[in-house]
Amino acid sequence: MIDTRALRSNLAVVRRCAPRARVMAVVKANAYGHGLVPTALALADADALAVARLEEGIALRGAGVRTPIVLLEGVFDAAQLLEAAHQDFELVVHSPEQLGLLREAHGAHRFGVWLKVDSGMNRLGFRVEDFRDAYAALGSFPAVSRVRLLTHLASADLRDDTTTKNQIELFERAVAGLSAERSLANSAAILGWPTSHGDWVRPGLMLYGVSPLADRQAVDVGLAPAMTLYSTVITVRRVPPGERVGYGGTWTARRPTTLAIVAVGYGDGYPRHMANGTPVLVNGGRAPLAGRVSMDMIGVDVTDLAAVRVGDPVILWGEGLPAELIAPYAETVAYELLCGVSQRVALELK
Repeated sequence: MIDTRALRSNLAVVRRCAPRARVMAVVKANAYGHGLVPTALALADADALAVARLEEGIALRGAGVRTPIVLLEGVFDAAQLLEAAHQDFELVVHSPEQLGLLREAHGAHRFGVWLKVDSGMNRLGFRVEDFRDAYAALGSFPAVSRVRLLTHLASADLRDDTTTKNQIELFERAVAGLSAERSLANSAAILGWPTSHGDWVRPGLMLYGVSPLADRQAVDVGLAPAMTLYSTVITVRRVPPGERVGYGGTWTARRPTTLAIVAVGYGDGYPRHMANGTPVLVNGGRAPLAGRVSMDMIGVDVTDLAAVRVGDPVILWGEGLPAELIAPYAETVAYELLCGVSQRVALELK
């Protein structure tokens, strides 16, 4: 279930947290599993949308989305550049090869460009010593109408780490004296590093109602989960003490146990390596996962809950059970849980 009202509410929270900045809403990777097109439509009030790849942007334009769209990875050949012009996409430029594509572009279209500075993540972007030459080159290309500047923060979720402070300072030194608009802040920086807000912020996880900070829960900043992964109980069993449950027998009943079998598994995106004891909501009450997650089913120890019956609702994460609380039980992060929901799970909107 995707709550479009929560998406819009979370966008409003972003604006309250960074009131002087415009918002580039990140909807890449199928909007973090929330559905690319419906999420983009729900976030129509964002100042721009960001996707990773050309195909994502084309899908949005095909659905009638007219909001400015930024390709975070840019384009990689002349055919892609031509299509980006046709679709009126803005481009992140992070490599000499992409500079070359724009140098050789001779069409009538003029691109809005975001020049990426590598301030220490060592993934994409021009190193500080090469950045000024790249900036000057873009300013001389007929195919470029405007250049903005951005970088990506590697550790903004770590409030006590000096990495983010160092990255912000390095970026500001690199771009000093330039009048171009600037973008540094992802979700964690929006919440934890106000000096990074700049002219544009780029929220991803925040929009989906998940806190990127270990010391601040989503509800504490007014965020609401947009995704609720839910299912139902399909049978209830009694398990005697000493008997094991599921593949590999990784969970053993220590008492007479009431076990609810729920129709969800790794085929739906509920991770196979989710640990025994992971909390699940059954009829609104917490109960622990019992046994290994299989492709289509899980077992939940509901012995301590009031009578559980076939058809009772079960929430795996979302409303009342934050994804960031569940993720550590799978030794992962909330991003992966959200993005990992499979296509066989019906996308329901409210």
